[in-house]
Amino acid sequence: MARLQPPPRQEPSAAGPPDMLSIHNMPSSELFRVGFTPDFGVQGKGLLDSAVAEVLAPENGVAWELMPDTAGVAVPEVLDRYDAVIALDQRFPAASFRGVERLAVIARWGVGYDSIDVPACTEAGVILAVTRDSVRRPVAEGILTLIFALAKNLPALERNCRAGRWRQDPPRSINVEGRVLGSIGLGNIAGEMFRMARALGFGRLLAYSPYSSPEEAAALGVELADLATVLGESDFVTINCPLTGETRGMIGARELALMKPTAYLVNTARGAVVDESALVEVLRQRRIAGAGLDVFAGEPLPAGHPLCALDNVILTPHLIVRTQECVRDTSLSACRSVRAVFRGAAPAYVANPEVLERPRVRARLARGYSR
Repeated sequence: MARLQPPPRQEPSAAGPPDMLSIHNMPSSELFRVGFTPDFGVQGKGLLDSAVAEVLAPENGVAWELMPDTAGVAVPEVLDRYDAVIALDQRFPAASFRGVERLAVIARWGVGYDSIDVPACTEAGVILAVTRDSVRRPVAEGILTLIFALAKNLPALERNCRAGRWRQDPPRSINVEGRVLGSIGLGNIAGEMFRMARALGFGRLLAYSPYSSPEEAAALGVELADLATVLGESDFVTINCPLTGETRGMIGARELALMKPTAYLVNTARGAVVDESALVEVLRQRRIAGAGLDVFAGEPLPAGHPLCALDNVILTPHLIVRTQECVRDTSLSACRSVRAVFRGAAPAYVANPEVLERPRVRARLARGYSR
């Protein structure tokens, strides 16, 4: 796991990427140093290997390593060893950026960045890049997978078949044709979901998205509506917004009460957008037909959680998006963001675009790092 001098050019091979670097004792001026957050060594082991070999290894003067473990929270004295960090699930609160001067970019492995204090990141002159290009289709497919599983009553049918209950229950499945599909949010993923949904015959497409324009919605065949309308008129309500101070807990008991008793809720975004206790209660009382959840307020979902005892909810472990293609493309996208900064360019997908106007950031990009 060590390479003790500035690396020569290496070609990617079928055996995987070049070894990780141990670079603590190298002169800072010699290398563009890339750190992978410690969780890549545990739940993310192997995710970056092929992408590093393809994207970073051919660049002269780039070195990388697994960052030291700091109990799940980034600390300034570690961050400032690196020019770039590729981040999985490590947290970056405001304190992580105090006094940080060297770090130029955090490339988030994914699109959610609620674990990162974005204003502090921007104030420190650090670009925050995300991988919008890699998750759009996989998440949209995951949403529709949950919708179809709920519409066709798949868990109950599967349980009955295993138990020998052969066609004993009255039909409870429904068609999606003609149904109303609603979304809280109308961004990258929701747009892809709606594009796919139009071909499936949904009768009406609704979205609550206060920051989207009527022109954007019309291009997708979507009606913009207020939150109450989307909740009250949709047969399937999907959550497709980021977790922010504004959206945390926005779907609570009052909002869930607006949903039809025949409607379903699908959340593949962030668990904390929905008040989980309120959702458990409406599912328990069958005031909505059911839910499909890939995300939760606390992860991993603890054993014995009330949701686990309900038969009208489908639970998946925040993995419905993680297809082989998504893993490949997310890793490539994160590494390409790092390479862009190394070459003196802005990454393709920047979550804090205002940072690009900061003099220090502009000077870094104008100078570049490649030799």
